[in-house]
Amino acid sequence: MLIEVKVPQLSESVAEATLVSWHKKAGEAVARDENLIDIETDKVVLELPAPGTGVLVEIIKADGASVVSGEVIARIDTEAQAGAAAPAPAAKPAAVAPAAPVAAAPQVMPAARKLMEEKGLGAADVTGTGRGGRILKEDVTGTARPAAPPAPVAAPMASAPARPALAQPTAVNVENILADRPEQRVPMSRLRARVAERLLQSQAQNAILTTFNEVNMAPVMDLRNKYKDKFEKEHGVKLGFMSFFVKAAVAALKKFPVLNASVDGNDVVYHGYFDIGIAVGSPRGLVVPILRNADQMSLAQIEQKIAEFGQKAKDGKLSLEDMTGGTFSISNGGVFGSMLSTPIINPPQSAILGIHATKDRAVVENGQIVIRPMNYLAMSYDHRIIDGREAVLGLVAMKDALEDPARLLLDL
Repeated sequence: MLIEVKVPQLSESVAEATLVSWHKKAGEAVARDENLIDIETDKVVLELPAPGTGVLVEIIKADGASVVSGEVIARIDTEAQAGAAAPAPAAKPAAVAPAAPVAAAPQVMPAARKLMEEKGLGAADVTGTGRGGRILKEDVTGTARPAAPPAPVAAPMASAPARPALAQPTAVNVENILADRPEQRVPMSRLRARVAERLLQSQAQNAILTTFNEVNMAPVMDLRNKYKDKFEKEHGVKLGFMSFFVKAAVAALKKFPVLNASVDGNDVVYHGYFDIGIAVGSPRGLVVPILRNADQMSLAQIEQKIAEFGQKAKDGKLSLEDMTGGTFSISNGGVFGSMLSTPIINPPQSAILGIHATKDRAVVENGQIVIRPMNYLAMSYDHRIIDGREAVLGLVAMKDALEDPARLLLDL
């Protein structure tokens, strides 16, 4: 019995996908639910399990092929034996005596060729010292023209003193330079191409501005240091800083709902929920999984979900559901050491928060210069619907919540 292997149903926003790598060859046995091939969309990489046990008798679509939802890419025979689809070996042709090798003519570089023509030399007259026996200009310079029959000696004539020869410019051997500077051309992955497309779309369609502020992280750091051991013991996850940034962002979005809105044609869509995208680096590129209803999550739940997203991204296990939606995003360049940046809005969202590395810096408090752990915040926003007032006050609200974490508990 033949079973068709089909591309799974993709989301509405995904038109097509790419077959990355078959894990089985035609003629090999497969087990039900065994991963046959990885399928890359512009958001995630999906594993396609075998729909039944048998032999993979036919692969219709090879690695790198573009496919759509429901398309048949292979067939499995549930009654065949392993190796049934393997092609029979072709009969070996009669042995033919190898032809005598023909010596290839050495490659002559352009500068050397011109000089050889001037000297009347052939390739056989010069020994190449370049890579692969190439004949270089330097090889020709010290080679004299082959001896010719002696010509009749003419009577000497009085002549003016010979003018010194001008130095000739040295020709640049472009071929040798390029030969020592290899290049590799690799096509963009579907995810990378999609990210590039969306970033260009964001900059072309949004009126992006960025506002900045600084936050003293000492209160959050003191709170974390005080409770981190008890927190990890109680919840089974480390207490990081991202949960505080998420809570501070949600508090600001509640005060200024336009920061959580999006543009749809000539309409502004205000979202009554808070789905926060968390930018995560992965081997395939930047991905943004979504914390759904972040306003209803505790610090522990946020930390657990972010840790889960990080592991999924590392293993390539993020699902389409993990990546779909979002009303506001947070990008943490600080984990890589970034001091300051201007994040790009993730459409159709209208704002994004960029956080950076926390460093001890000299600041002025009550007229005194003191050292504090400071973090620069940057919020990019779409000026089409968000005015500077809302953007600045929204970022100040995040700053106030982080510098006085009690506000998050008292909803101030």
